[in-house]
Amino acid sequence: MPILLDYQNREVRLTEERLAHILDHPEMVGMEAQIADTLRQPKLVRQSRSDENIALLYQFYTQTVIGDKWLCVVVKYLPDDAFVVTAYFTDKPKKGETLWQNE
Repeated sequence: MPILLDYQNREVRLTEERLAHILDHPEMVGMEAQIADTLRQPKLVRQSRSDENIALLYQFYTQTVIGDKWLCVVVKYLPDDAFVVTAYFTDKPKKGETLWQNE
């Protein structure tokens, strides 16, 4: 199981089960490196509006297989654990409190 680092140098688990779930979506095939890059250097981080333990990390990518899109990596941060819940492309970041932004 890969252990990735996020933008604050926190360890984030990406389980094989979660990666398989993400790669079930054809547009996400081959995006493992971009998932790691988005965790490490997001453009924007927003808190989930439905779960305060979840952060949505965004990076904008051009020329993906479905065009120019934001990659959203959803991470659940618990006191003694952090793990990727899912990752997907979206047209725009969700509304919510901005936790961090790279200008």
